[in-house]
Amino acid sequence: MLFVKFIVVILLLFVIVSLFSGLFFLVKDKGETKRTVKALTLRIAISVLAIVVIIIAFATGLLKTNPVPF
Repeated sequence: MLFVKFIVVILLLFVIVSLFSGLFFLVKDKGETKRTVKALTLRIAISVLAIVVIIIAFATGLLKTNPVPF
C-alpha cells in the first residue's frame, strides 16, 4: 500500500517537472521547435499512467477510500 502511494507521488512529481520543462521550452524557443509539444505530451502520458495506477490499486484493494466519519 505504501509502495503504491510512493509510485503515485513520484509520477505526480514527474508531471510537475514535465510541466515546467514545457514552460521553459515555450519561453526559450519561442515556438520554433517542437520541444514544448514533446514535454506536454510526456506530461499527458505520465498523468494517464498515474490515473491507471490509481484505478488498478483501487480495483485490487491496495488502496482504500476513507471510511465515512458518521
